[in-house]
Amino acid sequence: MANATEHAGAASDVVYAAGAVLVDGERTALVHRPRYDDWTLPKGKRQRGEDDRATALREVLEETGHTGEIRQDLGTVTYEVVRNGETLPKVVRYFLMRSTGGLFRPGDEVDELRWEERAEAMTLLSYDRDRDVLSRCP
Repeated sequence: MANATEHAGAASDVVYAAGAVLVDGERTALVHRPRYDDWTLPKGKRQRGEDDRATALREVLEETGHTGEIRQDLGTVTYEVVRNGETLPKVVRYFLMRSTGGLFRPGDEVDELRWEERAEAMTLLSYDRDRDVLSRCP
């Protein structure tokens, strides 16, 4: 049976998302979001009809300009977000993904992409939850 977070259209009081630790050799992709002025891993909300893998692949492409190949499931992270004045749980499933190529183009959502060695990535990431996910990688 599939993981509950695999099913789109699940409870509307939970925000489901997926993302990745995108790697190219020994380097990891970090994205800067000007809206939050943070450095984070590429991720985003699941769209109707998507499962977690499809969401992660789409979001990585949208945010980094790179296509990827999923190598490993890194599990989930849960935290709270505020949507329309309501605090909701957000469940993000992460995958280890190898870049298969691409070209970054800055946009409104993500204005900068950096490829960093793991130690430097750990210091640049804005959130402990992202550092936790990165530490799950082999």
